Amino acid sequence: MGNRAILLIIGGGIAAYKSLELIRHLRQRGYAVQPILTKAGTEFVTPLSVSALAGGKVFQDLFSLSDESEMGHIELSRSADLVVVAPATADLMAKLAAGHANDLASTALLATDKAVLMAPAMNLRMWNHATTQRNFALLQKDGILFVGPNDGEMACGEFGPGRMAEPGEIVAAIERMFDTLAGPLAGKTALVTAGPTREPLDPVRFISNRSSGKQGYAIAHALAQAGAATTLVSGPVERDAPSRVKLLRVETAREMLSACESVLPVDVAICTAAVADWRPEIATDQKLKRKKGSPPPVITLAENPDILAALSHARPRPALVVGFAAETENVVAYAREKRAAKGCDWIVANDVSTDTGTVGGESNRVHLLTADKVEDWPLLDKTEVARRLVARIAETLKARNA
Repeated sequence: MGNRAILLIIGGGIAAYKSLELIRHLRQRGYAVQPILTKAGTEFVTPLSVSALAGGKVFQDLFSLSDESEMGHIELSRSADLVVVAPATADLMAKLAAGHANDLASTALLATDKAVLMAPAMNLRMWNHATTQRNFALLQKDGILFVGPNDGEMACGEFGPGRMAEPGEIVAAIERMFDTLAGPLAGKTALVTAGPTREPLDPVRFISNRSSGKQGYAIAHALAQAGAATTLVSGPVERDAPSRVKLLRVETAREMLSACESVLPVDVAICTAAVADWRPEIATDQKLKRKKGSPPPVITLAENPDILAALSHARPRPALVVGFAAETENVVAYAREKRAAKGCDWIVANDVSTDTGTVGGESNRVHLLTADKVEDWPLLDKTEVARRLVARIAETLKARNA
């Protein structure tokens, strides 16, 4: 594994004894391990045993004069290639979710610019508590990765979820993460839009469409798996954030454009969202009422911002801008026109006629239009479409940088 360095934060729990075995496994595989031992962690393992296995100093105190004279918590958090928290107690998860930084471990977690992997360990009732589950969901949304917890017998005698993953499982998760970090898009940034937008007419009604967001979410996941730091700007769909993807939820087209602009600059932008072309010019504060004998209200529409065109002409512009064209007829011809009109590099076109089952379905038949050719792809699962598209993106960026 070369000279990969891991910052290992050991929380306070009975599972802390497994951290010693984890250190041993990591050292055997050639990883350098820099431990931070929390005050609660010292109740279960000693600094001397951790230091002996790690082959170096164990850091414990945020206010150590010798360490902090060189901004130790910043250096610790950024000199490593990966941060691992094992065991990740309910307290450590809550601190990170809330942004607390009152000890060395929590401060290092907030200061790091590296990926973070947590291995939760706690009583099953603590794990199942609504607060812990809320923190778990929030941390996942923020891009924190998890391994475990497993089901099993607890030290307290209860049985259920909450056991820390075994050291071998944690090592496997670490190696998967390093495979991703070494992927073809490592060091690149990507922006994906997905799902529909909702344009309010009044407090209860809106203009929208049937987009499920499946294809966009699959692409965001594939980009992250290829190593890209990926942000997904999503309209209102009931989907969880893909692993290692930062998710920004929006409702309207104007909100989506604002969110996209906040993410720039990026290396790649992929616009899969089915953005409403128009919105009601006026969204009333009160529900529109039907009145007997009165004609229906006249709804005047205003044009929404063109997000694909805006990203295609942004300064600085993404190196590669990919749009999607959902058509019901003349699919390739209309997609070719759209590519020219928007100024993007590629268009992925598909037929969304009712009988195709594309909208909301699991598969997609697309045509990839570049500057000089059209590729007709067979009917594929949307995850495979995503994988192939990301592979093409990686090849293109590599060729440009050659």
